[in-house]
Amino acid sequence: MKTLVVYDSVFGNTERIALAIGGALATGGAGTTGRNWHVETLRVGDVKPEYLNGLELLIVGSPTRAFRPTKAITDFLNGIPSNGLKGVEVAAFDTRISTADVRSRFLKVMVSLFGYAAKPIADKLVQKGGALIAPPEGFFVKASEGPLKDGELERAVEWAKAVVAAVGTQGH
Repeated sequence: MKTLVVYDSVFGNTERIALAIGGALATGGAGTTGRNWHVETLRVGDVKPEYLNGLELLIVGSPTRAFRPTKAITDFLNGIPSNGLKGVEVAAFDTRISTADVRSRFLKVMVSLFGYAAKPIADKLVQKGGALIAPPEGFFVKASEGPLKDGELERAVEWAKAVVAAVGTQGH
């Protein structure tokens, strides 16, 4: 199964999550589905348009910056042709600070209004024709520059396993 994990990272936290997801897909995918998995995990700037040809699963992740994905991820998503993901299963993730860790009531209100990066990523993937196979997921950092909270890399591996289990269930 041709799979691409695309990410952007500002402080390295999202990259660590993406690599954990890619590694889990590469090792866990083949054993659970009986299919041959080919997984690439690439920073968004290294992705060429032709990498989407023949793609079966696309996972996109970004740190949450001002309640949105990074400009590089937004530009990547906007650059996918209309219906360019038809027949492709998709999933999205982000890294974020938990509202429980935010002392500012104003910031909590802003998060409740505008959310995090994963949902707009998932929405754009679906708008481009992709079939969403897992709810958008957020992985937590301790502060804006990180590090990741304890257990988040393990949670990313478990999320990747859930994505693997959902592959092929959408019936294009």
